[in-house]
Amino acid sequence: MINKKVTNVQEALAGVSSGMTLMLGGFGLCGIPENSIAELVKLGVNELTCISNNAGVDDFGLGLLLQNRQIKKMISSYVGENDEFERQMLSGELEVELTPQGTLAEKCRAAQAGFPAFYTPAGYGTEVAEGKETREFNGKMYVLEEAFKADFGFVKAWKGDEAGNLIFKGTARNFNPNMCGAAKITVVEVEELVPVGELDPNQIHIPGIFVQRIFQGEKYEKRIEQRTVRQKN
Repeated sequence: MINKKVTNVQEALAGVSSGMTLMLGGFGLCGIPENSIAELVKLGVNELTCISNNAGVDDFGLGLLLQNRQIKKMISSYVGENDEFERQMLSGELEVELTPQGTLAEKCRAAQAGFPAFYTPAGYGTEVAEGKETREFNGKMYVLEEAFKADFGFVKAWKGDEAGNLIFKGTARNFNPNMCGAAKITVVEVEELVPVGELDPNQIHIPGIFVQRIFQGEKYEKRIEQRTVRQKN
């Protein structure tokens, strides 16, 4: 087994530089690579293109990179919880490419599987399809979408081993698994890192061949975007 373990987040992010295209997993604030994002802030890299389901909130997640003006372009499907994102987009400071959520996931998965492009009915007849090839299949129109091309993918898993085999938990499975192997280098942070052989092979969601670097993260906040509770009776 090839050992993919690195000692810390600094070693995991070696080679990241300004102008790169990055994939960042998670759904809302669930399952986001908190340690990797914090390190990107410290590194001060800028002119980044970030591919993520959302842009975090103002003071957490990708919102931290937005605050520092480190992101040049966001490719996302949902951005409704970030006031700074809205301000930068409306002022023209931030380039934004809104993508249907299923298409975003499939563009990751296509890159993971080595497919250059695929056809989808999502977005046909809307602004999403402008400038893209369309084609009819069995009487229904489809839009040609190209797979993502990214330099680094940052993924958060619940548990992993030193060979890069991963287990995800709950909602964190929405985008993280599809981003494994979809970039040139996949960096994974986990809540628990165990020796090879300790994971039940039947429980593994992503095999280590899709991972280049893995480290154990720390101090996860796991924030909730909107907490709604009912009044006590």
